[in-house]
Amino acid sequence: MNHSHPTPPLDPAPGYRISDWEITGLIGSGSWGSVYAAEKVADSAAGGSAVAIKLLRTDLLTPGQRASMEELARKEAQFSTEADHPHLVRTHAVVTLRDPERPELDGMTALVMDRAERSLQDLLAAGGTGRPLPEAERILSGVASGLAHMHTHGWIHADLKPANILLGPERAVWLADFGLTVELEGTHAYVPPLGSLDHVPPEWWSERTGVHGTTVRKTADIWAFGVLAHQVLTGGMHPFPGGTARARSLAAQAYANGSAPLRLDDSLEPEWRRLIVECLAPDHASRAALDADELSRRVGALHAERLPRPVYRRPAVLLTAGLTACAAVAGTLVAFVPSDGKDAPERSKSSATATALADAALPGAIPADSDVPVSLRRIITDAAKRCTDEEVTPALLAAMLKAESGFDPKASRPATGEHGIAMWTPAVFKAWAVDGDRDGDKDYMSPADAIGTMSVFTCWLDQRFKQNDLRENLPALIAAGYRTSDRTVIEAGGVPKAVQPYVDEVLANLKEYTA
Repeated sequence: MNHSHPTPPLDPAPGYRISDWEITGLIGSGSWGSVYAAEKVADSAAGGSAVAIKLLRTDLLTPGQRASMEELARKEAQFSTEADHPHLVRTHAVVTLRDPERPELDGMTALVMDRAERSLQDLLAAGGTGRPLPEAERILSGVASGLAHMHTHGWIHADLKPANILLGPERAVWLADFGLTVELEGTHAYVPPLGSLDHVPPEWWSERTGVHGTTVRKTADIWAFGVLAHQVLTGGMHPFPGGTARARSLAAQAYANGSAPLRLDDSLEPEWRRLIVECLAPDHASRAALDADELSRRVGALHAERLPRPVYRRPAVLLTAGLTACAAVAGTLVAFVPSDGKDAPERSKSSATATALADAALPGAIPADSDVPVSLRRIITDAAKRCTDEEVTPALLAAMLKAESGFDPKASRPATGEHGIAMWTPAVFKAWAVDGDRDGDKDYMSPADAIGTMSVFTCWLDQRFKQNDLRENLPALIAAGYRTSDRTVIEAGGVPKAVQPYVDEVLANLKEYTA
């Protein structure tokens, strides 16, 4: 959607009623129509008190243009009602207006949707350039997750840009504005020759527009995500130079045809730089190597790696009347804390004891009398702290490690290419890798790196299953997803039969490690 002059709003007055909602004011207007704030009528049983109503206008169009716009409106309404994902804006109702006294409104389509607090574009406009937006990685993780859901179900957004990312209450991130969203016909689909020049891929300019429209593929969304990610991580800076959208699109074409290099902002962290470079591969074929599922996994991993560690506090009783019990527990646990030797300073011993006590109070802490090797307990506990989801505990990670390798750091399955204590394949590990031991290297044979990466990946699996309404026995689903994939578990609607024995082993270990 790139028109230089938006059409005037239809301006139904506050109090104008559309089905079970009343207009309270104008939110914004664009070439597709206008968006209004509305409230549920007091005597209505409809869901959603505060909503946004999008009116898709056709009143200023010629008959031919109106037919095309009505088809786009039909598609947007179709997708909006079929979409069901936490990161896609929800549509409460699709209403056809019947108001002969207002011919400009009569027959128009109204989409009643969740009301956002602002758009990502608003956030970019309010901030300064050169620095990531607040919670940039969380926002991008939500966008990637919503995009993966769309692609998995055979849809292309085709107009991914900051203005179409909505930020709602309770930190919600929603993809929105599905006016150009189309259903795949095999490997591609067709859209009208419209779109934001700042976010269309270079091949968009060379695609022939036929009777069905312009060819669009999933990789167009991948390109748009790369541009958007660069903007979010740099406070709004576009990856291609130019003072206008047209100039920036020409710079992108020059890069695509090899006459100019790709110059990303120097402030990008290496992991994000690599991912954005892959998103902005110069042609469709190169970009196709990165699908939306993998994109979502990698963005989720980058977000999870930087999640703040939760602060765990022991119950107050342990700090007052329970001091004697604490001392008794300390005598048991101190033996499992790595020692600096007999001559270690007394403060170090005290700190180690306090750390052991705090770890013992963690949800899902490893029991003192378990068979988990002493040398791994600190590593496993620290790894679990990378995830704030309550299901990913030290006990769960230990249960999985025992099933995977029997806690053997040198374990290997050459036939399947799996190695190390967490049985990573090198390629998968690389996509998720974290530096667990902070030595500047990420090695799947390093227990700290392998277990830290396991925690990040299982945390993402946990979130994926919750997003897809799979919440029954999450430890079993997480174990199954680790052995197969998130998609396999989601498509099966639970633990696939092929990995049930492995899952049973993990659950038996977990029961053993659960006090």
